[in-house]
Amino acid sequence: MTNEWILDVLTDLKNFARANGLPSLAEQLADTADLAAVELASVEMKASTANGDELSAGRNIGEAGEGRRA
Repeated sequence: MTNEWILDVLTDLKNFARANGLPSLAEQLADTADLAAVELASVEMKASTANGDELSAGRNIGEAGEGRRA
């Protein structure tokens, strides 16, 4: 994940909020970090699918198996 830095920033902000008596903000930032992680994973999955990574891996495995049987 190339954009993981944003999760670190959100964690730093959350920790700052907790340390400075802003518990509601800290909770909201924790929720935001969770959402960011889900969205980043989704974007990464879409990118790998668009590049054919998931499909090509399955196809290569099938071809290797067929080669051994022949």
